Amino acid sequence: MNAYKPLKSQTFHLGEYVIIPIRYEDRLDIMKWRNEQIYHLRQTKPLTKEDQDNYFKNVVAKLFEQDHPDQILFSYLENGKCIGYGGLVHINWIDKNAEISFIINTELEKTEFDKHWRIYLELLEKVAFEELKLHKIYVYAFDLRPHLYRAIEAKDYKKEARLKEHCFYNGKYIDVLIHSKIDEKT
Repeated sequence: MNAYKPLKSQTFHLGEYVIIPIRYEDRLDIMKWRNEQIYHLRQTKPLTKEDQDNYFKNVVAKLFEQDHPDQILFSYLENGKCIGYGGLVHINWIDKNAEISFIINTELEKTEFDKHWRIYLELLEKVAFEELKLHKIYVYAFDLRPHLYRAIEAKDYKKEARLKEHCFYNGKYIDVLIHSKIDEKT
């Protein structure tokens, strides 16, 4: 298993769920989910196997070598099987904040979305606040998925901003919502 230099622990558990440093073996499932869910991602075109292989070899592999990587990515497992991935991205080590990234297996989106977001946030907060001592983490999301806001607000993320007509999507400008949580201990 790969290891991130800034983390003392590499695995974080909650019952049968765990996040571990992103695994190369999960890359094709991740590619499939990203392509299926491209509508809410900042991804301009479907990924190919070659794109994904290159990304893992040239970007992800280097993250494990860095003292302060700009992202820390995890495979999200249920009973050892990868059902999602995400992490902390756009990490600002000086200001101690990072954006949250997370997607789950597309088949789980309709029935278990809320459940997995809540579990994932609990796990990721251990990484962000307990391990990395970040001050703030946030979700930057196109205003397309109201169920996302319900899930994160239930975990005490506060709506911090609405960026009006911030992104051009599907022939029109749409808003972006930012929800954040601050670690009151920092």
